[in-house]
Amino acid sequence: MTRRLTVAERHASAEKGLLLEEIANQSSWDRFLVEQAVLAALRAYGTCTANDIRDLLPELAHGFLGAAINAMQKGGLIQHTGQVVPSTLESTHGHRIAVWQFTDKGIAVATRSAAARRAA
Repeated sequence: MTRRLTVAERHASAEKGLLLEEIANQSSWDRFLVEQAVLAALRAYGTCTANDIRDLLPELAHGFLGAAINAMQKGGLIQHTGQVVPSTLESTHGHRIAVWQFTDKGIAVATRSAAARRAA
């Protein structure tokens, strides 16, 4: 029986240089998982970076977290604070990454989501 590849293995084996859009289109469930981690980090901390979110997720291929953050920014849920911090991911050699915060729309979505969980 052939072993199924994990999400990380699937993305890691994909051709280098995938566009963010191609990565985001790989699996809506995976992107949903990452987006939920972003929402959870922002609810907990008020602001977050990819460093914070990576700790909440299973290992993902390079670029997938960025694709989810990009989609959330384009959707008006999060915005850049204007601050940057060094990445803690060894392979990035400490390059600067954005600090994110909710927009008003993002706060409304997170509030509805939390209320729905409490009601369930």
